[in-house]
Amino acid sequence: MNIRIAAVLMGLAATALPAFAAETPPVRPKSGKVEIMPLSEVKQGMTGIAWTVFQGTEPEPVPVEIMGISKNMWGPRQDIILGKMGGKAARTNVAKGMSGSPVYIDGKLIGAVSLGLSQFSPDAICGITPIELMLEINGSDKSRPAAARTPGKTVAQNAQAGGEGVLESLVPIDSPLVFSGINGDTLRDFSSVFQQMGLRTVQGSGGVLTHGSKPVAGWERALNPGESVATVLVDGDMGVSAFGTVTYNDGKRVLAFGHPLFNLGPVDMPLAKSEVVLTLASQFQPSKMANATEIVGALRQDRHSGIMGELGATAPMIPVTLKVRSLDGKEAVLSEKDFHFNVFVHQKWTPTLMMLTLYNSISNLNDFADDATYRLNGKVEMNGPRNIGLATMQAAGDMPMPAPMALALWLGDKFNRLYLNNVNTPDVKGVTLSLDLLPERRVAAIETGWVANTEVRAGDDLPVKVSVRPYRGEPIQREVIVKIPAGLAKGDHRILLSDADTLNRMQNAAGFMNRFIDVPQAVSLLNQERINNRLYVSLVKASPTAYYDDKTMPSMPSSVLNVIQAGRASNRAMVTTPETASEQTSIPFDYMVTGSYSLRIHVK
Repeated sequence: MNIRIAAVLMGLAATALPAFAAETPPVRPKSGKVEIMPLSEVKQGMTGIAWTVFQGTEPEPVPVEIMGISKNMWGPRQDIILGKMGGKAARTNVAKGMSGSPVYIDGKLIGAVSLGLSQFSPDAICGITPIELMLEINGSDKSRPAAARTPGKTVAQNAQAGGEGVLESLVPIDSPLVFSGINGDTLRDFSSVFQQMGLRTVQGSGGVLTHGSKPVAGWERALNPGESVATVLVDGDMGVSAFGTVTYNDGKRVLAFGHPLFNLGPVDMPLAKSEVVLTLASQFQPSKMANATEIVGALRQDRHSGIMGELGATAPMIPVTLKVRSLDGKEAVLSEKDFHFNVFVHQKWTPTLMMLTLYNSISNLNDFADDATYRLNGKVEMNGPRNIGLATMQAAGDMPMPAPMALALWLGDKFNRLYLNNVNTPDVKGVTLSLDLLPERRVAAIETGWVANTEVRAGDDLPVKVSVRPYRGEPIQREVIVKIPAGLAKGDHRILLSDADTLNRMQNAAGFMNRFIDVPQAVSLLNQERINNRLYVSLVKASPTAYYDDKTMPSMPSSVLNVIQAGRASNRAMVTTPETASEQTSIPFDYMVTGSYSLRIHVK
């Protein structure tokens, strides 16, 4: 009996082997024209093949069983195909980075893997965005979605962009922000920025090996369907990127993800090839670990149903050069590092990325300390208006935050004011920064001031003495000569000894209140700001000052001021103060100067 059963089994195997051997392996998809299967023809029970990269650069076939259609999931008349992935995906589950994996039935493209079932599901259930929805992305569409995920928004404002709450258990596969060359302390300190956007950050699970945004030779053959793709926000000595999979490539136009990256609408961001290091299998957070390798184009649209890029196109980036030096107490150089990186250009993202990269450069120093002082100098080189000078000192004092974070926020504020104007987009050619780390807390408060005689005449030279007290140091005294203007009216006036913030405050307020500051005016305002390592000596008169756009109009007669206020446009703010502070001179200190002090004088 056993011999007879064995013979039957051998016969069955012999008849089955030719059929298995004759089965044609699936052909890897290539760029170019592809036949589409409309959603109306997709039925439950059909079987197809998804293509995605598990390791390296070659996509592999993954069997997919169609489970059904989820009606109106993305919105009115926007359905999602439900599928169950087999093969390797059955072990890894639907991993981060699989977004955009194309799915074919009988060689016809039906859409992109874009959603995954909630955590701990034993099955690799996925949502597939129909290709018709992705093909609706229009490269010339200039509209900007209200639900864009950008720095400064709350979780609630960003929830819609991430698709949260659409269906409790089926959500867009994360395209997490991957950081390389950026340490854990930096990510921890900036975590609130990204958490507010509903973004997941990952450290060290991939790298950005690109340098600049110019496409490499051979870009024509890049980003075939099923291959891994990266969008690059920062590259060079530090990297920030997001990874996914290519769905469609007609030889020039590329579609990927099947869901938004940040839902920014029209955008210019470098698009790169990607190499998958490994795919981590997990029922909790399966994900791909990948490197962005070579720039091959530019992302042009970031929309609800996917992203669209253009092969061979170049997206502008801002090149940044940063020299960081550690100095001893006599300011001799102990060590120095040069950083070179490029930053994605966007009115909301660029300021945050500038903050992040500067803060990270400081945090990587061995000499990083609470009592250190950071002295920054540099420039923002513009194509068009004149350049912006940058100079500040930051040290721990009474601030509720460490000096490196205060310095990063200071730089971020400059870029926010440059980019968040409603008139035109700034064209930044490059940024050059030099940062000195000083091994002590260099903070000095204005303590007092005095004059030998408070009775003066118009046209006199008035000696003024001032005393500042450094942190844990002896008072430092300086003397300056204030020229009393020949035409100054008789009566009481003030000599104001102040820090930079005191003089900057009203002018900055006028700039913030005016919604129609353009780029030249923003550059002008930034260059007019006083520097916080100087003590400013001003003559204060009892006559109003008007701040309008980037203009300061001192000693305005009330009649003239009334005419200007009556004739100005209602949407262009004017800020006025009852006094005029005419800056007479300033005293340089190698300290961060804070505070103010007033001296009363009487003109006879």
